[in-house]
Order: sequence, then C-alpha cells, then structure tokens
Amino acid sequence: MAGVRHELLTRALPALRHDMVAPLSVMRMGLLLLKHRSAAETFDEAAWERQIGSISEQIDALADGVRSLRDWELAVSDDGTTRSALVARCASLMRAAFELNGIRLQVDEELAPGPGDEPRFPEGASLRYLVLGALGFLHDSTEDLGAIQIAADGPEGLRFTATRGQKESPAGDPVPPMAGALRAPRKLAIDAIALQALADGLGYPVVIEGDTVRLSLRST
Repeated sequence: MAGVRHELLTRALPALRHDMVAPLSVMRMGLLLLKHRSAAETFDEAAWERQIGSISEQIDALADGVRSLRDWELAVSDDGTTRSALVARCASLMRAAFELNGIRLQVDEELAPGPGDEPRFPEGASLRYLVLGALGFLHDSTEDLGAIQIAADGPEGLRFTATRGQKESPAGDPVPPMAGALRAPRKLAIDAIALQALADGLGYPVVIEGDTVRLSLRST
C-alpha cells in the first residue's frame, strides 16, 4: 500500500508545488515594487501599505501550502473533511494534468460546495488517497479515456465513471492520438489490484464495475 500512496502523491506533487511557488512569484514582484518605490523621490504611504499587505497575504498562503504537506501523513490526526471539499481538492490536484492529455474531469452539481452543513468524514488524508486512487485507476486502465465523471453515490459514497471517446484540449480542440503517450513517467500503474490493496490497507470498501468505481467514505 505504501508504494501506491507514494505513486499517488508523486502524481499530485506538480499541483502542490504550484500552490507553493505561486505565492513566491507574487512576493518577488512585490519586493521589486517596494525597492522601486523606495528609490522614488516621493513617498506614497498608502501604496506601501497595500504592497506590504499583499506580501503578507502571500506569506500566509505559502505557510498554508507548507502546512498542507502534513495533510498527506496518515499518522497525523485531522478533523476530517466534507464530501464536496474532498472532491474539490482532489479534482483541483489532478485537473491540469488530465486536461493536458485531453481528459475532462466532470464533477456533478450535487457535489458543489454549498452553504449548508455537510457531514464530515474522518481521516481526510486516507480519503484523499482513496479518491486519487480511483482517478488514477480509471486514468491508467481505460483505453481512449475522454472524461471521468464524479458523482454522489448515496449519502456517504462517491461514484467515478469513465467515458471513452474523443480527447479534447482545454480549448475544445481534438488532441492528437499520440498526446496520451506524453504522460509524465511513472513507476507504478494503478490497476485494480493496486486500488484494492490501497482501499483494503486504508480500511474502506471499493467496488470496481467495468468503467465505474464506487467508494464508501465510511471505513469498515
């Protein structure tokens, strides 16, 4: 199971890295602007305060990104997650990589975060690995994969359905047949055995039915 988790974390790392690099870029630009303004003959106190406030916000965002790395450690206790937040986070981690290969991630409207109180499910780190495992399985095992739809499966489950068909770029243009071969190198393909081992190790039931994967967010 550790090998499967390591593979899934490796696939999510580009998005995690981007979340931490983006604030650094904004901070660097902010510091250059402050340096430029410090050399000016006039002092605009309001502009300085706005720029310092912007840099402070980016420092907070960077700190949040660094702290989020702890969320991937199963040994670290957490306060759980809601189903919609879980889906939103996992979709954001994989959307760019999937769409670059013409694979669309479609999240059902029922899973959109709303103002109401949603039930929280414990062990958010385990559930994150489980959802990424389902996405990785359909990605690796479905020929001519065009899209993956994520929908609710009862009050405490998720259903992932692969759709075969024409791949499209984010702009809506067809993706050349060889584009799928340009996926980032990986050491481990997430097949049915790997996904089942991950679910068993984390203690959650999973059902694979052809191009569909069903997960329960309650451990057994």
